[in-house]
Amino acid sequence: MNKENLFLEIINKTISDNSYLGDDCAYIKELNLLLSQDSLIEGVHFSLSYFEPYELGMKSLLVNISDILAGGGVPKYYSVSLSGKLDEKFIEEFYRGLEDISKTYNLKLIGGDLTKGDKITVSISILGDTKGRNISSRKNAKYKDLVYLKGYHGSSAMGLKMLNEKNYDKNNEFIKAHIKPVLYPEIAYGISKKAKNYVMMDTSDGLYDALYKVSKASNIGFIIDTNKVQKKVEDKNLVLYGGEDYGLLICLNPKYKKLAQELNLIQIGEVTKEKIVIDGVEVSEDKSYQHF
Repeated sequence: MNKENLFLEIINKTISDNSYLGDDCAYIKELNLLLSQDSLIEGVHFSLSYFEPYELGMKSLLVNISDILAGGGVPKYYSVSLSGKLDEKFIEEFYRGLEDISKTYNLKLIGGDLTKGDKITVSISILGDTKGRNISSRKNAKYKDLVYLKGYHGSSAMGLKMLNEKNYDKNNEFIKAHIKPVLYPEIAYGISKKAKNYVMMDTSDGLYDALYKVSKASNIGFIIDTNKVQKKVEDKNLVLYGGEDYGLLICLNPKYKKLAQELNLIQIGEVTKEKIVIDGVEVSEDKSYQHF
């Protein structure tokens, strides 16, 4: 068992009510809200050698918006906790990045916290509205569901590889994919308005990671054809296991096939009773992303 799963198991055993845990967003049904929180830590998730404060502000908010979209909600409000060796210029540029993304998604900043620290750490809490929408859950996948994918995979991982090799060309399409991920609100809204009992999960920790987590939560398997995955890189490891593409993995009942066609979703496989089989080969070991 990887450390993240071990820690989550301890948390689930320790708290008295874990009914809200299990997905990237907590669904608070009685308030019609989704709540999510993500952190970005210098030296773990980014380096200031290639991230400008403005870019960090943009990406910090985009990765949180992604969770709300994948959960089936509409992002509405967020708060930011920011710590590190901060100065006036960093604050101005970082919040300018937040503001530009806020305008795009009609989001409102409602508070936060500032404090000093040894490394830049960004933690954002975000609220999404669920009224009139059906909410996603990793537990919703059923045998014979069709599996769809939106977005190019492997591009962000390739961009990070190039940045780590000190290629800082911000005009490169792979580096762009890593610095400012593309989200798919029109897809998320279309699914949550019309589909029921579906799975929609972003691929922030990699395509295989999303498949693995849905498989465990729903107690099902997958047959996947990577030839059908949109990609601009040939390295299969980057496509399957490289993270931060923020595509959407979607499992739908076959009755929603027309909806999938209307949204231009690409079918990459189907849900089976057990085992994850990729290109005819069973992947039996846990190759999900290791956070620790």
